[in-house]
Amino acid sequence: MKTPAFLPCTDGAHLGLGGAPLGNLFEAMDDAQARAVVDAAWADGCRSFDTAPHYGHGLSERRLGDALRGHPRNTWRLSSKVGRLLTPQAQVPREQHSYVNTLPFIQHWDFSASGVRRSVEDSLQRLGLAQLDAVYIHDIDAATHGPGAASVLRQVLNETLPELTRLKQAGLISHIGLGVNDHQIVEQVLRHADLDVLMLAGRYTLLDQAALPTLMPQLVKRQVALALGGVFNSGILATRVSADRPMTFNYAPAAQAWVDKALGMQAVCDQHGVSLPAAALQFALAHPATQIVMLGVRSAAQWQAARQADREVIPSDFWQQLRHEGLIPAEAPIPGEAA
Repeated sequence: MKTPAFLPCTDGAHLGLGGAPLGNLFEAMDDAQARAVVDAAWADGCRSFDTAPHYGHGLSERRLGDALRGHPRNTWRLSSKVGRLLTPQAQVPREQHSYVNTLPFIQHWDFSASGVRRSVEDSLQRLGLAQLDAVYIHDIDAATHGPGAASVLRQVLNETLPELTRLKQAGLISHIGLGVNDHQIVEQVLRHADLDVLMLAGRYTLLDQAALPTLMPQLVKRQVALALGGVFNSGILATRVSADRPMTFNYAPAAQAWVDKALGMQAVCDQHGVSLPAAALQFALAHPATQIVMLGVRSAAQWQAARQADREVIPSDFWQQLRHEGLIPAEAPIPGEAA
């Protein structure tokens, strides 16, 4: 019997821990702080975790592996990614790609069969493990690769996916998928290949439902297990929205259209006594395609805040008002509504 790609929390909550902050995304944490985050999430029932070589140039993988290895392997799930290889370089800048105090490696793209195999084996060595539950092909979209995106896609179809299939047959990985910020590249891949899993960041959220019309139904129909990341769109939905403070949307200053929409949502939240982060989290989980939401947190307090947001009771009238005011599409599933 095939094992699931993700495990819910021990109380049934469909939340997992994302590993980007453990790689010192934007600001540094030391090993003890990183371990405390993982230990707190574990103690609270978290059993699904995600990382990548990109996150701190291997730092996140090392920290997660150290924190998880002492727990029975069949009681948790861990995913990592391929597409970037790490090469040691003593004089490398310690701040790269929005990560600070990274390990002394440079990264370069490699979607070749040999590069993918090396990437998986390198990740397993950093993690101190013999097997990964899921491996995502990382960042293959046009925004990342520009004019080279078509060539990357061809290589993914002709080399990356076949090699991952061989690694799956060899027992090194259990599930194969994409880890991307763009729904369109997923649809392109699905025209030519099957996927077990998908990690999609920032494209099915309370603010941005770009994936809703075409991708989400495909995932349900083809039984692709979906992990959502970026459900707060990197900040704009993570706290109370206010017009007098700057807001970020997908790691950039938020365009006025997104600000106006978020302010409209905040007004509806205020009318119903609902917190905006709770609405964002529960909306993402309401779609039948969503199996888990991965949360990148920096502290036990942030993890607990997310858990509280997941438990918050939100009245059905709140969701209906969002629909009535055109703040979410009528066809978007909402909590408590039959699929």
